[in-house]
Amino acid sequence: MNPLCSRCNLVVYPTEKVNCLDKYWHKGCFSCEVCKMTLNMKNYKGFEKRPYCNAHYPKTNFTCVADTPENLRLKQQSQMQSQVRYREDFEKNKGKGFSVVADTPELQRIKKTQENISNSYKRKCVSSFQPPAASQNFHYEPTPEPVRPAAAAPPPSAGKRYRAVYDYAAADEDEVSFMDGDVIVDVQQIDEGWMYGRVERTGQQGMLPANYVEAI
Repeated sequence: MNPLCSRCNLVVYPTEKVNCLDKYWHKGCFSCEVCKMTLNMKNYKGFEKRPYCNAHYPKTNFTCVADTPENLRLKQQSQMQSQVRYREDFEKNKGKGFSVVADTPELQRIKKTQENISNSYKRKCVSSFQPPAASQNFHYEPTPEPVRPAAAAPPPSAGKRYRAVYDYAAADEDEVSFMDGDVIVDVQQIDEGWMYGRVERTGQQGMLPANYVEAI
């Protein structure tokens, strides 16, 4: 049984079906919620399972938390708890041959600085290294590489054949354009909505929407 369009609630037939955002749409109904511009699988943006264009995609607003006396009290209490846990760990591990060092922001900064100095020293050592000069009395003749035979032509593809039921203009450089009635050969299924194949009439190959073609 054919599903219903999420926009107009009418039956969607396979030749005009767009499956996106866990819903089914007519190609003409798959449009921006705000400006109603027709979208495709390349230029839509989903939000709460509804399609939007790039200009009208809802923006997420971040809330700034004020540094109130209550927040300052909670922050100070958290710091005191961290210091208590540090003292407990220190007393627990005292006498075991090692001391617990808290990974504070200051220690992280010092560690990062030491790593940068070490990496800089290594780069200077590599750049200052000069290979020994070759002896003038040593004559080296490189062994010629064997000539590789020309690669045999690949066997003809056994991919599926499809016929275009609509005209399609490529919307991206990795897509291929075709006309209604064109035969698409060497077709490989990429996902539910897209395929990869070669237009027999033009010889061009690339990605194409699956709902624009039908199997021969």
